[in-house]
Amino acid sequence: MSQDAQQPAHAAMRTRAVTAATVGTALEWFDFTLYGALSATVLPKLFFPAMESTPALLASLATFGVGLAARPLGAIVCGHLGDKLGRRNLLLGTVSMMGLSSMLMGVLPTYASIGVAAPVLLVVLRILQGFALGGESTGAQLMAIEHASPDRRGRYSGLLGVCSPLSQIMANGVLLLLASIMSPEAFESYGWRIPFVLSFALVIIGVYIRLKVSETPAFVELRKTQVVQVSSPLRDVFRLHGRTVLRWMLFFCGPAAIFYLIVVFSLSYITKTLALPKQTGFLLLMGANVCAIVGALAGGMLSDKLGRRKALTIGSIATLVMLFVYFPILDSKSFAPMLLAMGLFLGFTQFQSGIQPVAFAEAFPTNVRYSGSALAYTGANLVAGSPMPVLAVWLLSLGGGSPWGVVAVCVAFNVISLIAIRTAPETLGIDLHRADSAASLAGRDGFVQRVEAT
Repeated sequence: MSQDAQQPAHAAMRTRAVTAATVGTALEWFDFTLYGALSATVLPKLFFPAMESTPALLASLATFGVGLAARPLGAIVCGHLGDKLGRRNLLLGTVSMMGLSSMLMGVLPTYASIGVAAPVLLVVLRILQGFALGGESTGAQLMAIEHASPDRRGRYSGLLGVCSPLSQIMANGVLLLLASIMSPEAFESYGWRIPFVLSFALVIIGVYIRLKVSETPAFVELRKTQVVQVSSPLRDVFRLHGRTVLRWMLFFCGPAAIFYLIVVFSLSYITKTLALPKQTGFLLLMGANVCAIVGALAGGMLSDKLGRRKALTIGSIATLVMLFVYFPILDSKSFAPMLLAMGLFLGFTQFQSGIQPVAFAEAFPTNVRYSGSALAYTGANLVAGSPMPVLAVWLLSLGGGSPWGVVAVCVAFNVISLIAIRTAPETLGIDLHRADSAASLAGRDGFVQRVEAT
């Protein structure tokens, strides 16, 4: 087949790849996000009824954190396999695991039925969810980015950044609908289970779409040329690219902490501290996530024009400014200002998340790209994202209801993130199809990368 004849086929596969990555990841995030919303509202009463209000909330949010804590294990295992065996088949496994875990969560008995076994089984299922998402997030990103043409990687990256806010809209929309048409007793009894059970059917759709996508050109080229042979991608990513992993992990600590502050802790703050109805919290989060979709798309597209560093810097500074006005506006209890504050705050956070997939992919060579990207991404969520809801509740209690301790911690994460951005090399335009594509960055990154030929 001539090169001209191949162009339409390549374009079609690129579209199919980004669609499969976006839809599949959005469905996985739907399951994960659904639990986050419920852990701040319904689950404390159902799975930790023996505790008082605040300890029960802390315990429920801790089970949410367990899912995030399991993501690095999924990143390590799936990253290793993805660098050795390819991206496509691994993604079929992760989306299936997430669907099965969510379905089982939807039929799980509560503490009233089986006692302490209920929260134990809940934690086990959360670990499986976290493991699946740890492998899924980076794999889907690479599936899209490695298929993309060089001038559209940022745009594809922004589409991937849409997955999380889209899942937030879906999850909170479903919960809002159920809470509106059901009595509080019915919702707490069985209503919260419905989206978990139905999500399994949605995951089947994700599997079907991914079966239609081929392996990425970068991985195919790696296997064809055998430029670099890696017996242990995990070992080599630490040995040769440890500094890069650390830098990008520190960068993403800021967006990860602030993201979970908004979508998990804020719901608890609105419903418990401010004593507003759950429906109000769900509506605010849905509206904020519409802004987050715009932010993710804008971040990705702007990074194709300005470069990754400049675009990330803009998002980081804007997020830092929002930290100082967010809680005072929420405390007004006025719906329109609250919606504007949450929308801007989450929008600027997702502006950075829309650039993250392409920035991470371009920072590592093909042979360790999955491992390196996954470790940086999930490491940030483990260090900053996972503990943030629990830490925020504790700091709020410690401060007698004042949120300024929470703000101080998030400011620290944001400043560290900004420093990491400014010390990173620019990667716009590098050749992702070369196995040693990151080698040209070695000098600018301050370390020597060794490439071992077979």
